Amino acid sequence: MKPGDGPHMFQATGASYDAFMGRYSAVLAPKFIATLALKPGQRALDVGCGPGALTAALVAALGASAVSACDPSPGFVAECAARNPGVDVHQGRAEAIPFPDAHFDVAATQLVLHFVGDSQAASSELHRVVRPGGMIGACVWDADHGMEMLGAFWDAALEFDPDVHDTIRTLRLGRPGEIAALFAAAGLTDITETTIEVRSTYRDFDEVWAGFQAGIGPAGAYCTTLPTRQQTLLRDRMYTQLGAPTGTVTLAAVARSVTATRPSDL
Repeated sequence: MKPGDGPHMFQATGASYDAFMGRYSAVLAPKFIATLALKPGQRALDVGCGPGALTAALVAALGASAVSACDPSPGFVAECAARNPGVDVHQGRAEAIPFPDAHFDVAATQLVLHFVGDSQAASSELHRVVRPGGMIGACVWDADHGMEMLGAFWDAALEFDPDVHDTIRTLRLGRPGEIAALFAAAGLTDITETTIEVRSTYRDFDEVWAGFQAGIGPAGAYCTTLPTRQQTLLRDRMYTQLGAPTGTVTLAAVARSVTATRPSDL
């Protein structure tokens, strides 16, 4: 199973996504937009908005009328629009952003570039839709530190399936300098890179495991294709990987965040 192996991995309800990855993205979003140096009166775009975690953070900073969003999943488009009334939400891919040239002061994408089929095209599109002097931001899970949740899952899977594709450590653009190089190739300047740590607390291990059974992302898709007996084995081994917790479980995740500027026209 590889990143991007079919859009079905992200055809989930907003509630299912919230329980699995959204609980991290909602905490990450305010910290991520703090790197964007937003100012009152700016217009901002959320590319690959999902059910709207980053969109909501942008709305809190700028107001709904100043925020637009897009996502390839019709279900997520509808969910984002419902959660963020007044935001202009469209269906569209990062490689073909459905908004005009130089339309925004800021364009941001959170936890998306890992899964974009053509990251160079996406970078060029982010460049296109911001005005000269505007800012672009992107964050993805860090390949070295990543997510405790996904790291424990793939470590457990590798114990009985040595051929499994360990996505958390092989996702594209999660290593130092990779997004920066992508942005530089797209003609962006003033590139700054940092990391952001977030945490999420679960009531118990069963809540951790339930997220994988929703089939979201590469890990969920892999999990739900296994026979029941292997799913149980995987669950037990992941439980051991996390230290066999008996109460609440708090897991950390580290995102790699990059900002850049579209050069002013000469």
